[in-house]
Amino acid sequence: MPVELSEKLVIGISSRALFNLEESHRIFETEGLEAYLRYQVARENEALQPGAAFALVKKLIALRHPRHGEPMVEVILLSRNSADTGLRVFNSIQEYELPITRAVFTNGSSPYRYVSALGAHLFLSTHAEDVRQALLAHCAAATLLSGVTHPPHSEEIRIAFDGDAVLFSDEAERVFQEKGLQAFKDSELKAAKKPLPEGPFKGFLQALHRIQKQFPLGSCPIRTALVTARDAPAHERVIHTLRSWDIHIDEAFFLGGLAKGDFLNAFAADMFFDDQQIHCRSANLHVTTGHVPHGVVNDVLESN
Repeated sequence: MPVELSEKLVIGISSRALFNLEESHRIFETEGLEAYLRYQVARENEALQPGAAFALVKKLIALRHPRHGEPMVEVILLSRNSADTGLRVFNSIQEYELPITRAVFTNGSSPYRYVSALGAHLFLSTHAEDVRQALLAHCAAATLLSGVTHPPHSEEIRIAFDGDAVLFSDEAERVFQEKGLQAFKDSELKAAKKPLPEGPFKGFLQALHRIQKQFPLGSCPIRTALVTARDAPAHERVIHTLRSWDIHIDEAFFLGGLAKGDFLNAFAADMFFDDQQIHCRSANLHVTTGHVPHGVVNDVLESN
């Protein structure tokens, strides 16, 4: 009988999101594929340093069902490496004793097409085009920002989301971009009881919520937060939307345009997802951040 992953949270992750491969990537960019191959083979027994998503992945794959103790999360490597150059990545996985046993190596081509076959709820990568294609394939996906690798703040798994164009569609954001703040507030007040259409990360949030409900009240190791630039009265539509989805968010920050970084740091987020690069760069100074290239703001950037 084939193995089933349908009861698990499934996460696809690229090699460069899991490990720091910046030096070897620099060699690939400047010296070419053959030099990259030689470099990786020569160092295949040298463990790679953790990458941006390493701390979150380590927490997630340690998650066990509270009653029968089975793993609740499956992490699968989706890599542009070949199986040959990918040996160093798997050796590093073993060195860190990560229970990651499944991988797809595509030898230079985009691995996004396999997110649907895997039933992945989330795809994390440092390759922006792969992320965009995964989003088009209806999988939550984010481009991890490079830079500082943030250590975990606690044993809890803490994940924070922006609202519009991430958890929700960009319907309201389009009003704001095209007509301004007051038109946005008027529109959201008028539609306060009407749930927002879903955004690309609704399915991932639902999967997290299903895990949360397996744990007794007050003892769940996962904590979620909504961190949005909305404030009153535009907050009401968000609350009605989450209620209509039967999803409970642990903490909500309606910041009315305040910078998000300090709040994310206080929340101790292991990962934050936002659609706007300016917010991502600011947040990444405090917590590990993934850019979600979805919605009107990114449409405008891509057309310029």
